[in-house]
Formats: sequence, structure tokens, C-alpha cells
Amino acid sequence: MKIATGTVIEGKVVLEGATFPEGTVVAVIAHDDEPAVTLPPALQAELEAAIDEADHETGEPAEHFFARLKRAG
Repeated sequence: MKIATGTVIEGKVVLEGATFPEGTVVAVIAHDDEPAVTLPPALQAELEAAIDEADHETGEPAEHFFARLKRAG
């Protein structure tokens, strides 16, 4: 997992100091007026480990999940 910072320029996110292969799917979390969340190192490590674990679990593709969700109404 990589974490990168970027800025929206002309409607596109321009990353600062990070590169990803063409076609990489990324998630964008935008800062808002809320204060930034800062975790102690132990909790940060726990969060990163949980995200890594979730990345390796099998599951259904998001498209299937959202289709089922729409059908359920």
C-alpha cells in the first residue's frame, strides 16, 4: 500500500513525489474543514496492518456488491 499526497489541478489529481503505474485504481480521501486525524504510532501501525489484511482477503467484486445493493432497493 502506498499513501500519496496530491492537489487537484484542472480537475485532475496531481500527485506529489509518488508515481503509480498507468491504470492503477486509487482511493481519494479529501481533507475538509475538520481537523486532521493524528494517530499514535501503535494505532497507526494497527490501522495499516488491518488495511493490508483486508487487501488480501477474498470477496466479491465491488460491482457485484453494488448491483445487489441496488436490487435490494
